Amino acid sequence: MALNRASMQLTQERQVSAVSRDAAMSPKITVELLRQLRQVMKSSKYITEPIQAYIIPSGDAHQSEYIAPCDCRREFICGFNGSAGTAIVTEQHAAMWTDGRYFLQASQQMDNNWTLMKMGLKETPSQEDWLISVLPENSKVGVDPWIIAADQWKAMAKALSGAGHSLVAVQDNLIDAVWEDRPVRPSTQLSALGLKYTGLSWQDKIRQLRGKMAERKISWFVVTALDEIAWLFNLRGSDIEYNPVFFAYAIIGVNSIRLFLDEKRVVDPVVREHLELDSASKPELKVQCLPYESIYTELRAVCSALGPKEKVWISDKASCALTQAVPKIHRSPIPYTPLCLAKAVKNPTEIQGMRMAHIKDAVALCELFAWLEKEIPKGTVTEISAADKAEEFRSQQKDFVGLSFPTISSVGPNGAIIHYRPLPETNRTLSLNEVYLIDSGAQYMDGTTDVTRTVHFGTPSDYEKECFTYVLKGHIAVSAAVFPNGTKGHLLDSFARAALWDSGLDYLHGTGHGVGCFLNVHEGPCGISYKTFADEPLEAGMILSDEPGYYEDGSFGIRLENVVLVVPTKPKYNYRNRGSLTFEPLTLVPIQQKMINAELLTQKERDWLNHYHRKCRETIGAELERQGRKEALDWLIQETQPIV
Repeated sequence: MALNRASMQLTQERQVSAVSRDAAMSPKITVELLRQLRQVMKSSKYITEPIQAYIIPSGDAHQSEYIAPCDCRREFICGFNGSAGTAIVTEQHAAMWTDGRYFLQASQQMDNNWTLMKMGLKETPSQEDWLISVLPENSKVGVDPWIIAADQWKAMAKALSGAGHSLVAVQDNLIDAVWEDRPVRPSTQLSALGLKYTGLSWQDKIRQLRGKMAERKISWFVVTALDEIAWLFNLRGSDIEYNPVFFAYAIIGVNSIRLFLDEKRVVDPVVREHLELDSASKPELKVQCLPYESIYTELRAVCSALGPKEKVWISDKASCALTQAVPKIHRSPIPYTPLCLAKAVKNPTEIQGMRMAHIKDAVALCELFAWLEKEIPKGTVTEISAADKAEEFRSQQKDFVGLSFPTISSVGPNGAIIHYRPLPETNRTLSLNEVYLIDSGAQYMDGTTDVTRTVHFGTPSDYEKECFTYVLKGHIAVSAAVFPNGTKGHLLDSFARAALWDSGLDYLHGTGHGVGCFLNVHEGPCGISYKTFADEPLEAGMILSDEPGYYEDGSFGIRLENVVLVVPTKPKYNYRNRGSLTFEPLTLVPIQQKMINAELLTQKERDWLNHYHRKCRETIGAELERQGRKEALDWLIQETQPIV
């Protein structure tokens, strides 16, 4: 499932019937909310002095990509509910910035009080430039310091002060002040993951982390990202839909461990035993549990006792509020934390778990496609019912926990909307004459999946086949790439695009993202994208997606996505002893051959596809047989015939 998906114009839903169009485009009416917010921006009850602009980022205090309902402040104020976007309200204006994945959706969900700012287009001003152009002299721009990352704060503050304005921290969130029935913060039950899933105890992870701290002479490390905390302590929760994480912070010292969370959660005897709360063997591994809200005061206390040379590690993506709790002379900000890097390189147990999860997932998808082929001619299958069926088949597999993101089930023109999510008012029926794209994934206790297939249940047009084949060529180019150790993912991005570029086509999203192990479906620090150059080099054990696409506004969308594992390989030579890497697909779901124009494939590409299909047949076939799922097995055998 792509990060940063395509730039899309309003033509995309030309073919949606007029009725569903009106419903799909019914935006949130925000006149009254904006009036209230503008009043609060002047009210001494909430702020020391009036502000002329207020910034509403889309994240939470942990800079999570997916957030809990109580943190959906940007959606509340403007109506747009995509995963990325920033709203800014001034006395006269309201504007919202988002990327190309969401242009169409945002324009439908926001009323005419809002201006949509299309990021990535040349004519779109940055947030700073826009503010400077609309604000009166010496303005104050407010933001909640808990939900803006330190690096964003720094850049914004610098640009504004250069133009005579100032960025101010507003401690009380002003959206919360006008949000009447704001949901409470979730506090779900925690579950402990044993060694059979994690491969490493939390105590060993702490020891390794302290080893890294010692190398850099770091005394303390503040953990703010929710997936890093879940990974470090081998705990999972369900506070955020699709992401098995829980609200917490941690401060790791050289011989102390503080975990900040809702203390009701550690009453559970299983969790107490897992964290050894009543029986810690060694004092330096004793976990002290403290209230979630006390992180700021505790961090201030830790910092007040620091010696002159002592340093504190904190991610530069951590909130501005927490970052500023650490005095500058002690602060050592890092773009990627040692936990982020350790979590990205999966250990042998995690890799085995991910393999198993992808086998189960492929079983469910073979069932789905066999079922769709049988049902679609009846004219009763819709985007929503197909997505529900995929979830039903997945839920029959061992250790299934839930989905890893909302299923993108899209037919015909809806397929061109990159992060489309079928709703009753946009729901189309699957038919024999349109392309169907399904991008879906699951959380199993042993791993996380994310897979996209694009299929046709009738006869695809020559143009659809041509575009699909260019996308396939790009997918194979990345998957089969051999590259030296130390290569960054962005160097591989153009491999995925070369065949499309050759014909004057392209797609406006990244090619791949890191994938967690029973964690977030999108994780850093590696990726394959033209957009970021801060990614870390790829190394063996990292797991990413490979998902080029092509989107024809108003007609169809094509995307082909496998999750792949970085593995060492031995080409003929070994320049300067650097060693080489390549990818091994973990996703084993057939690629529909009727969508392929085989004449456009080279012999090498045909060999890759035949080898891939043979692996699908052997590995998934054996599991389908073991589970007695005969119809899906027949479908698999028919779909994995070699191309000649």
